[in-house]
Amino acid sequence: MANVIPRDKYTKQSLGDLHGRIKEARVLMVGAGGIGCELLKNLVLTGFGEIHIVDLDTIDLSNLNRQFLFRNEHIKQSKAKVAKESAGRFNPKVKIEAYHDNIKDPQFNVAWFQTFEIVFNALDNLDARRHVNKMCLAANVPLIESGTTGFNGQVQVIKKGETECYDCTPKDPPKSFPVCTIRSTPSQPIHCIVWGKSYLFAEIFGATEDEAPEVDHSEDSENAKEVANLRKEAQALMRIRDSIGSDDFPRLLFNKVFKEDIERLRSMEDMWKTKRPPTALDYDALLEESLGCGPGVAQQDQVVWTTAENFAVFVDSLRRLSSRLEELRASAEVGNAAPILTFDKDDVDTLDFVTASANLRSHIFGIETRSKFDIKQMAGNIIPAIATTNAMTAGLCVLQAFKVMRNQLNKAKMTFLTRSNERVLSTESLQKPNPHCATCGVAYATLIVDTKRAKLSDLVEDVLQGQLGYGEDFSVKRDADLLYDVDEDVHLDKTFEALGLKADTFITVFDEADQDAKVDVIFSVIEREATDDAPPLSLPGEVVIAKKPEKPVAQTNGHALPNGRIDATMHPSTTGTTNGATKRKADEAGLEVDVIRKKGKVMEKMGANGVSADDALVIEDDGAIVLD
Repeated sequence: MANVIPRDKYTKQSLGDLHGRIKEARVLMVGAGGIGCELLKNLVLTGFGEIHIVDLDTIDLSNLNRQFLFRNEHIKQSKAKVAKESAGRFNPKVKIEAYHDNIKDPQFNVAWFQTFEIVFNALDNLDARRHVNKMCLAANVPLIESGTTGFNGQVQVIKKGETECYDCTPKDPPKSFPVCTIRSTPSQPIHCIVWGKSYLFAEIFGATEDEAPEVDHSEDSENAKEVANLRKEAQALMRIRDSIGSDDFPRLLFNKVFKEDIERLRSMEDMWKTKRPPTALDYDALLEESLGCGPGVAQQDQVVWTTAENFAVFVDSLRRLSSRLEELRASAEVGNAAPILTFDKDDVDTLDFVTASANLRSHIFGIETRSKFDIKQMAGNIIPAIATTNAMTAGLCVLQAFKVMRNQLNKAKMTFLTRSNERVLSTESLQKPNPHCATCGVAYATLIVDTKRAKLSDLVEDVLQGQLGYGEDFSVKRDADLLYDVDEDVHLDKTFEALGLKADTFITVFDEADQDAKVDVIFSVIEREATDDAPPLSLPGEVVIAKKPEKPVAQTNGHALPNGRIDATMHPSTTGTTNGATKRKADEAGLEVDVIRKKGKVMEKMGANGVSADDALVIEDDGAIVLD
């Protein structure tokens, strides 16, 4: 009988002593889409002992051309769970755990991140990337960040205190549209989509539209009048917002935005001398016409819906979203900010609302309507992905992980994959952390708290002022909620439990002293009951807080970046092979483009992951949509 060769014989020969460590390693992969499928295959075949996968997304027909772990029969199933089943067949000895959940859920806390030797990011949206980046910094776990955009790919090693993090380099601002175009004179489907996502949805279910980055609110001569009208209408929508959950809510909202606002625009006759005027819609007429439209309409995402079908989906999505918001309000804890919904392309309810709203508005202005599938691509800034790019990027992720696990961070590189006549792969050395970065230029610490006994005054007076030496000029926040500053001390006598400061909450302390100010400190709350004779709040171990660095001096040429680099796009290299040149190539490739902020999904479900392509969408004024 022939000898059977062990499946890991050649892997062991290649990796040497590292092979044993890999077999014992526990790693986390966030995102099971284009990069994630390739990466999971690599991790399994390399022999990583325990792999955990987190992904909120489900499998869509459009995924099958590049996400090879999925088949047609898997459509609508969990990406994470199907990926586990498929990849597990490659190497049954590897333990795989799958979570069909949001990586921002409370169960995935700092203590959980600390159980991993290394974390791999295979995400497609900015918000989730920044969250994982922050959690890895707080847990002091190395992160391998990756992304693809068409033929371009990038892999970055991030390690607390030793390399720059994901937020160290500012991202380019997203494309914005003049508010007068969005509000009064749309001419393209994207204008109506932005209106539905960043104006209507935000005003009814989310934050104010003034915060939407894709809407230009500069009050120039063209925009000033419409900005003023926008503010008046926001007040009217706030009154309608108060009727959420009532039987009259759909009719009130529909008549406001699809009838009354349109009739006001149409009355401005000079505006329509050279173009087709908008036509207002009638609620009762569409209600009667849509009687035969069942709930299955929204499932037909490849078909362009009729006006009556869009109306039916609009009303039904309002019902679903109203119920979700009311549930959030009912369960909101004291002291928390009012709950809101935010848009996410992978959230069915919010996508249905934006699709129907955008198509109804397009119909009013005589603009071509689009299918739900097309609107998902445009609203979510999805661009076509290439399987080969994903495979190469995933391979680079594992190679960089080997260097991290060998403690050879000096050999790790920022790696760029580009389609170029000169070279396909280019690298540059990892940069030191940006001292002015708001994410990694801070201190991370933990607080052990008996939340029923500990008061905010215990943190402010005993820990911050007594132990850590803060003066009077500092503030304490939980996300956007101000808990304490020199002028706001009403919460001092409240317990952590009363303030909703439970386990795994992040509390940030900002030192606002004029001189020798400390860097911001982010405390992670660990909930633990203490005995009556023990302090209700304590710091485990010594906390070292650095001073804030001096602000950099502006360069005379105007091209210095906040992290001290020189913008290579302004200074072409003379050699063509320097680090600046490779950075310039990556910049020109359009990697790491900041995306239009997503709105429309419940805050607790933000950051859905699992699509392979980085977000990048350039909208040209000539009516063409150019995929970068």
